[in-house]
Amino acid sequence: MSTAASIAKRDSAVKRGLAFIYSTACNPEHFQSYAEDYLCCFYCISATSSNPDLRQTARAFGRELARQWRQDYSEVPRTADANYVAALVFGNDAADRLGVRDNAFKEQLRKLAGDFDTRDYMLFDPATEPPATDVPMECDCGVTNRRGRMICRRCKSQLTMTSAYWVWLIALTRSYTAERHGIKLGTSFRSVLKWLPAMRPYPSLDGTEDEFDSYWAIYAVTHVVYALNDYGSYRLSPTWLPKEYAFLKRSLTRALEMEDPETMGELLDSLKSFGLTSNHPLIRRGMDYLLSCQNEDGSWGNPDAEDIYERYHPTWTAIDGLREYAWRGERLSLQRLRPLVAWCAKQPDGNA
Repeated sequence: MSTAASIAKRDSAVKRGLAFIYSTACNPEHFQSYAEDYLCCFYCISATSSNPDLRQTARAFGRELARQWRQDYSEVPRTADANYVAALVFGNDAADRLGVRDNAFKEQLRKLAGDFDTRDYMLFDPATEPPATDVPMECDCGVTNRRGRMICRRCKSQLTMTSAYWVWLIALTRSYTAERHGIKLGTSFRSVLKWLPAMRPYPSLDGTEDEFDSYWAIYAVTHVVYALNDYGSYRLSPTWLPKEYAFLKRSLTRALEMEDPETMGELLDSLKSFGLTSNHPLIRRGMDYLLSCQNEDGSWGNPDAEDIYERYHPTWTAIDGLREYAWRGERLSLQRLRPLVAWCAKQPDGNA
């Protein structure tokens, strides 16, 4: 296939994928469940894509949905808990960036955010401890139990602990987005990022370690990249995050073996930010895989999944893995973190 034909095939796949995501967002039930995520999706694609048609289409979709979000959330509910406040921060930040602003709403949100402490938002206190290993997953009966609890408070079943990498991922995304938006959710992004050396060594991905931990380690590291490059705005030097760069390259091969398009998309866009192009053999293999497994309706992932998140989110990551970026140079999203990133790169694995 010629280069022109290959680009046309990729652009067509991306266009179909974007249309699929928009079609799911137009369902009121789906939008109510994942509105903030939809807004972030369309904003990021519109802000960082090199293809002008893709940028324009994503922005049009995003602005339409942002106006709907503003209608749905005209004021901050006083009954909101910490998780709801965090979700509203994501939504408000994306709506603002899409040009649909409400300064009064932001001020309400800032005031309410102060009602909760760091552990409410991050599930641990990064000022004093690394990401927690004793946070239970939601019980099968639907109840969320407090940190450290081993038995469900409702049904008395044994609880399973989530991965510390998942806890770190939540803290990374919440602290970075809140800081970028000018609202503090208990702590700073710097305080969360400083635990980077403590999260190493990353799982081997050879099947000898916990697959659950390995899975969340990949997503935690891709979100370190997203926060440091402002979700696809800037290139990063591999010398800034050498161990993370190597881990992502190993993980891409593993994602091919697992036939996992959702993870593949996140790995591809993360590696592209380190300077790898579509001509690199590893990137080419990943992109060819994504092009080979797109569903007829334009989506990626399991077409029979009941939760719409499992339909639109793999499609979003696949789009990000395939599209080209309008990089704005090589730098960190928060330049003041350069000394910390340099320090992290030199630390031995497991250093706290």
